[in-house]
Amino acid sequence: MANMIPGVARVIAVASGKGGVGKSTTAMNLAVALGLKGLNVGLLDADIYGPSQPRMMGVKDAKPDSDGQWIEPVVAHGIKLMSMGFMVDEATPTVWRGPMVQSALLQMLRQVRWGTEKKPLDVLVLDMPPGTGDTQLTLTQQVALAGAVIVSTPQDIALIDARKGLEMFKKVNVPVLGVVENMSVFCCPKCGEESRIFGAHGARDMAVTLGYDLLAEVPLDMQVREMTDNGNPLVIAAPDSKAAAVYRGLADQVWRKVETPQPSAGVKIVIE
Repeated sequence: MANMIPGVARVIAVASGKGGVGKSTTAMNLAVALGLKGLNVGLLDADIYGPSQPRMMGVKDAKPDSDGQWIEPVVAHGIKLMSMGFMVDEATPTVWRGPMVQSALLQMLRQVRWGTEKKPLDVLVLDMPPGTGDTQLTLTQQVALAGAVIVSTPQDIALIDARKGLEMFKKVNVPVLGVVENMSVFCCPKCGEESRIFGAHGARDMAVTLGYDLLAEVPLDMQVREMTDNGNPLVIAAPDSKAAAVYRGLADQVWRKVETPQPSAGVKIVIE
């Protein structure tokens, strides 16, 4: 039966149906933006086979401390972080079967000192692996999720898999907080012309059709890629950028939804 994680008040999953749509970048900037609101925030990189958060958060060489019972998370940009990437070299593949993956995930969830009874995490952001397989089911069955955010790019091939992710959370009774359309539009840095490289408003249309909120449309911005590769979350490294403003708006909406959950009131599109 799903239950709460020790020292954690709320858990949010950031998921996608397929890889390469910017889910991890979204999860990272969402977590940091929530932290900038004054919240006590953690980030769990749940992708055992392809952990990326240590490098993206600028702490790839860090090693978590342990007293033999509890593991101390690495703190980066004010966020408590745990990832399999701290345990294995970046170039070393994790060749594990499903039960080993599930065991490692549960250990990172329940044996990490995320918070205390007096000072729990306000929210733990789960950077979910892509897909709808064993790992996703384990997390949804073992953890009381406050909600899920689905990330997709606008093109049809990504939206097909995003719908599968939405349907999975629906089947396991996890509230879907909304959809994020990543790489929504590219604005030429020289001429200012906007180009919908991956199609126009695909995630927006999907949200309307299925009755979910569109939480954000994140532009395809070179700064996002550069800062992420360098271990500097955009919301801190370039706070005045358009993409950073979008991420902060996303954090505001997600927090409002999980702070005081309310029943859905029909189809809405909310963008700030």
